[in-house]
Amino acid sequence: MIFGIITAPANATIDDTIRYADAAGKVFQDIPDTRFTFQITFPNQGFGGMVLKPWGTRKTPTKDYLPIVQAKLGAIPGIQMFPIMPEALPGSDNFPVSFVLASTASQERILELAQQIFLKAMQAHVFQFGDIDTKIDQPQAQIVFDHDKVSTMGLDMQGVGADLSASIGGNFVNRFNMEGLSYKVIPQIKRVDRLNPEQLNSIYVTGPNNRLIPLSTIASIKHTTVARSLNRMQQLNAVTISGVPTGSVDAALKFLEDEAHKILPAGYVVDYTGGSRQLRLEGSKFGAVFGLAIVLIFLVLAAQFNSFRDPFIILLGSVPLALFGAGIFMFLKMPFGKFFTDAWTTSFNIYSQVGLVTLVGLVSKNGILIVQFANELQRQGLDKLAAVAQAARIRLRPIMMTSVATVAGHFPLTLVTGAGAAARNSIGLVLVGGMTIGTIFTLFIVPSLYMLIAKEHHEKSLAETEEEPVAEEVTPAPVFAMAPDGNGNGWKNA
Repeated sequence: MIFGIITAPANATIDDTIRYADAAGKVFQDIPDTRFTFQITFPNQGFGGMVLKPWGTRKTPTKDYLPIVQAKLGAIPGIQMFPIMPEALPGSDNFPVSFVLASTASQERILELAQQIFLKAMQAHVFQFGDIDTKIDQPQAQIVFDHDKVSTMGLDMQGVGADLSASIGGNFVNRFNMEGLSYKVIPQIKRVDRLNPEQLNSIYVTGPNNRLIPLSTIASIKHTTVARSLNRMQQLNAVTISGVPTGSVDAALKFLEDEAHKILPAGYVVDYTGGSRQLRLEGSKFGAVFGLAIVLIFLVLAAQFNSFRDPFIILLGSVPLALFGAGIFMFLKMPFGKFFTDAWTTSFNIYSQVGLVTLVGLVSKNGILIVQFANELQRQGLDKLAAVAQAARIRLRPIMMTSVATVAGHFPLTLVTGAGAAARNSIGLVLVGGMTIGTIFTLFIVPSLYMLIAKEHHEKSLAETEEEPVAEEVTPAPVFAMAPDGNGNGWKNA
């Protein structure tokens, strides 16, 4: 789907905005692969979009329609409508980049600095289109009373306020029953009599003896300009710069951060919302998560092998090679044009990071099979070289069986298409590439590291044999047997 964020002038009416929003809906409907459209319109803002047909019935990807829709929406006068595609990860913001400036300073001062940063970003072509959430352009009309005249004419401010509220407030008074149904009573003057602030001067309020007095007699209209909304974040006044970047979100945020450090005075805070916040707070934690996975596997193997050397051999001989294999499929892109390798590459994103952490546990079992079997052969009397060579040959079959099963199980992820395919492709490419290349090199690197680092287990076995106590030679005690003497005189020695 493609979303459209509508921004209209602050003094626009619902009639004006609907007219232009309908034109935007026509743009969405004119796309050949549109399945249906939707639209919600308010006086000075709105939201709409289009849902495309299923992937099996169309050939054009959604991202190819985005510039077409953007060009047509840009030609509609009266409103600004920014088409965007929803992010892969759910968030609270409409735009991928949400950069927040917060301070105790006034909203006007923060907005002035935000506009300077935003102007730098647009000049550097950081955004395809962008916006600032704080806009001080809302026209406001205030009714200013002359309290001396109010007092002189014997009016009551409470009564005057009640008359004005009933005329233009649209408040709920009570209900009435008609044909068994209950309806609200909402008093309000006709819309044609309140289209602009100057018409309020013709409103009458109730004076003494129920006399009707024009509002213009006791009040005047004062015009001001205020902000549409005043936003806060972390209990500070805040202004947010939002937009769709021309490059990556990370590159756009880095540019805004650099400019903010140059422009913002002391006392200002830089923060993020939505996907930008996830990127800054969670995206930098991969190193810690990956390191924790390595340490956890190392400690488990150390407990199983009762050694710190063997886990080091297993991890050093398999993990770096698997990461190298995965990295090839993450970064093997040609610098110019499109090549066949582009379809088999991904980026260093949250999905490929999940694949890398998973890969550490999967590829470690290759080294475990070799090292464990080599240790057993050493205890049977073989020297280190013969033990590891025989272990590599004998354990080749189970290593290949498990590796091929793992690769075959994840290979379909590299072939999927459709919605969400990029996420599954990233995980599949990392696991398939890492397991394939990691397994091939593990068969050669682990035995080499075993020769350099592993302990001599057969020497320990011989030492344990020599320390066993030898049984002392014991002279057997004589054995005596008795038999009848044949004369009836008793027994004799046999």
